[in-house]
Amino acid sequence: MAQPDLKYQYSRLNIAEKLIAINVVVFIVNALVPFLLGLSSNVIVQWFELPNDIVGIAFQPWSIVTYSFFHGGIGHLFWNMLLIYFVGRIFLNLFDAKRFLNVYILGVILGGLFFVLGYNIFPAFFNTNAYLIGASAGASAVLIFVCTYLPNQEVRVIFFNVKLWIVGALVVLSDLVQLPISNSGGHLAHLGGAFLGYLYASQLAKGNDIGSGFSKFMDSIANLFKKEKKAPLKTVYKNKRTSNSTSSAADYDKKTHQKKIDAILDKISKSGYESLSKAEKDFLFKAGKEN
Repeated sequence: MAQPDLKYQYSRLNIAEKLIAINVVVFIVNALVPFLLGLSSNVIVQWFELPNDIVGIAFQPWSIVTYSFFHGGIGHLFWNMLLIYFVGRIFLNLFDAKRFLNVYILGVILGGLFFVLGYNIFPAFFNTNAYLIGASAGASAVLIFVCTYLPNQEVRVIFFNVKLWIVGALVVLSDLVQLPISNSGGHLAHLGGAFLGYLYASQLAKGNDIGSGFSKFMDSIANLFKKEKKAPLKTVYKNKRTSNSTSSAADYDKKTHQKKIDAILDKISKSGYESLSKAEKDFLFKAGKEN
């Protein structure tokens, strides 16, 4: 049997794995093309990295997002992708791909804004020419979102089980401690992403999805690139009684399905993910895939 093509393989990945794949491809292209053509190593990245001055950003506003797809080395790429992979698994057991992208991209944007504002407000950073690259802000946003939403959920760290709120607190504390020592711009971006993750999760627990407006904006952009297929006109006669009864049944099933999801999420927030039965975990996983 013939091996599935790359497009098919890519379509089977979840959203976190797709982000990892894109980052790896960008890293390879950014390293290989300049080398093969004998060009400067920054010939590609200079158009996508985030500058720290307002004038520079005005000339390449897309860089507030695109900087996150470029990395300074294999170690930088590896640790960011590893973090996205593991926190993505936890996140996508609870929510769908759209919400993952909301948290990730908003984290990238806020991380970029923290970087720019830091270099333009605080005197310690004045007269320093810096550029920001890396997916750390987006990864931090997803990590802190999960740590905030499931604070008492335990994860295995080497030989110990540690609650997620402790992991999140240590990550933020590490960035604060290292801020004046090295890679200040990177740590500012991490803190911006972490703040977004905390704010998003804490508001979502109260029933407020702060990313809903951004999600609609992204959908409107995606719709611009979709080709509309015009179907031939048809005359259709409906049986109103049958149509109404079918619609009501579908609405009832949808509400029942959502109530079951909400009940499981409440159980997770109170007792942790491990308190779920195998049937509940399977149901939640299938629901996430359907969304």
